[in-house]
Amino acid sequence: MQLFYTHDLESDFCTLNEEESKHCIRVLRMTAGDTLFVTDGRGTLCQCTIVDDNSKHCTAQIVERHKNFEQHRFYLHIALAPTKNNARLEWFLEKAVEMGVDEITPIVCDHSERCILKKERLEKIAVSAMKQSLKAYLPIINDPTPVSNVIGNAFDGQRFIAYCDGDHRTPLHDAYLPGSNALILVGPEGDFSSDEIQQALDAGFTPVTLGNYRLRTETAALAATAFFNLAN
Repeated sequence: MQLFYTHDLESDFCTLNEEESKHCIRVLRMTAGDTLFVTDGRGTLCQCTIVDDNSKHCTAQIVERHKNFEQHRFYLHIALAPTKNNARLEWFLEKAVEMGVDEITPIVCDHSERCILKKERLEKIAVSAMKQSLKAYLPIINDPTPVSNVIGNAFDGQRFIAYCDGDHRTPLHDAYLPGSNALILVGPEGDFSSDEIQQALDAGFTPVTLGNYRLRTETAALAATAFFNLAN
């Protein structure tokens, strides 16, 4: 199945943007009459038939429409501190989208190594990963946000903070109730500061550990993503 992405699937026809059209018509050599599948990244998956094989604005007629395509039963929000090496964050994003994640928030912490991101590039990577894994949901990617704001925002589900040192942390697999929405904070390479940890604990976050080994930020965030999807 070849999956393409477009913002609008409300009418009986859809038009791919120039990049998607070029891939469809020039790279894959699809022509009028061929079948393709298109998603809007909001849970709608459509089976379509190409009616205009223009390589700049390919148009297709929607034949079948599926709402809430393979929607999972929980909401996963990963909030992590971006790494100094941007490629590692991009690697995490790609793999997390393939596994399944609903929202990603880059957080700015006391020990943060990076506070500025190219959001447009991250969204492009997310779209590619969504299509690669044949998903119909594109995760929300927020702007870099102070960790205190994420801690203070309301969230309907379980909230966790993962950090390296501490006597009162619970293994994530013991703390999480399958089926529950989840928000987990993953800190920078230098870990969360003691003030940030205390702020999260005071707000009701559950302190958790992801195992006995010290993981890189992007590895810890991906391990959490994999765990939540496996648990559900």
